[in-house]
Amino acid sequence: MSRFLRELIKAVAIGTAIFIVLMAYFYVTNALPDDFTTADFVREYFESLVFATILYMVNAYWFFYLLKKFNYNIFSAKRLLFGISGNIIISLVGIFVARTLIAVVFNQQDLWAFIIDEKPGYYRQSLIIAVGISLIFYAFWYYKYKQDTKVKEQKIIAGTASARFDALKNQLDPHFLFNSLNVLTSLIEEDPDQAQKFTTSLSKVYRYVLEQKNKDLVTLDEELNFARTYVRLLKMRFEDSIVFEIPDQASHPDAKIVPLSLQLLLENAVKHNVVTATKPLHIKVFEQGQNLVVSNNLQEKQVVKKSSGVGLQNIRQRYGILTDKQIFITKSEKDFSVSLPLLSKQVSVMETQEAHIEEKRYLKAKERVEAIKGFYGNLTAYMIVIPFLWWLNFRTTDFLWAIFPTLGWGFGLTAHGMEAFGYNPLWGKRWEEKKIRELMDKEDF
Repeated sequence: MSRFLRELIKAVAIGTAIFIVLMAYFYVTNALPDDFTTADFVREYFESLVFATILYMVNAYWFFYLLKKFNYNIFSAKRLLFGISGNIIISLVGIFVARTLIAVVFNQQDLWAFIIDEKPGYYRQSLIIAVGISLIFYAFWYYKYKQDTKVKEQKIIAGTASARFDALKNQLDPHFLFNSLNVLTSLIEEDPDQAQKFTTSLSKVYRYVLEQKNKDLVTLDEELNFARTYVRLLKMRFEDSIVFEIPDQASHPDAKIVPLSLQLLLENAVKHNVVTATKPLHIKVFEQGQNLVVSNNLQEKQVVKKSSGVGLQNIRQRYGILTDKQIFITKSEKDFSVSLPLLSKQVSVMETQEAHIEEKRYLKAKERVEAIKGFYGNLTAYMIVIPFLWWLNFRTTDFLWAIFPTLGWGFGLTAHGMEAFGYNPLWGKRWEEKKIRELMDKEDF
């Protein structure tokens, strides 16, 4: 309902502005009839408002539908053509509804006679105005989309330092190290040769982690080799309880992948599934198109610590730093698989968290300055246009029609100013920020 009221107010404001511009044009060009009265003015204003409101609302909600359907990404050629075509169609329907409402409901004209008398020429001017307003919508949202994309990129870049830190911290957690050392202790007594191999594999695992910690991408072959080393550790611990299939080398030599992502997926598979000789865990790694798929048979542990989701979230976060391609997770009754997109470019991101904080403060300050500049521009236009409208009012008629744009625009200007300067008379200045901080400080929130 709040959106509907906001859009309705905008529709009335736009309709009033268009009517004022047209009236001013007709007056300057002496196109108004000599017997044009206050009643004529009110009738014309009312009809203009009906047209503007209906056309604005149908086009606005069509646009909101497009944003929801295409997830705000409507600016490809095909989607844009679809959207504009829809605008034209619903505008024609809206014009017909507005004309029917005025002719049949308010002017008591017979519906059938009205329909028979309709001609395409009656729709031309209104359609041009409607399409013009729609294009303004697209231009505004395109600008907003580009700005949001820039902000999103900055946020993603800003998360690189913490993402890498979390990646290194969570890849090989203390539980894995503790288990590995336990296995090593038992192997030293039972099979010294196997213990030596285990130690060699364990050192390779940690050396790989240290080597790759500052890289955004590694070649798929490097990651596959590391995965084989990591699985050797697992097989020394679980022996034949793990069956592992992996290609010898990548089919695309230039294919790249986020480092340590395979290790996280392998660790998750072992962590969340039963791994015994009677119920072996089958893990398969294979390429599928432009993706690397890691799948395993699903035999979930009955009693397991609630998953924090850190592993998959970590991978998603690091992929989000580098690409728009998505990670796909598929779970059925028998299988669980994760599909990782293969990339072809090495992307280097060296932003620090401190730089992100500074950038975020800059963007916030820039946004506030732009809002204040917009308010001053609005105020300047108000101070120029409103006196002109009063002068025009006194020159043409005794009816004080200028009071409507004065009050309507003035109300909008006041709201604009409060928003630009961050003032809310109901909750006080910066109430929203204080409330957010208060909720964030609560431990149980």
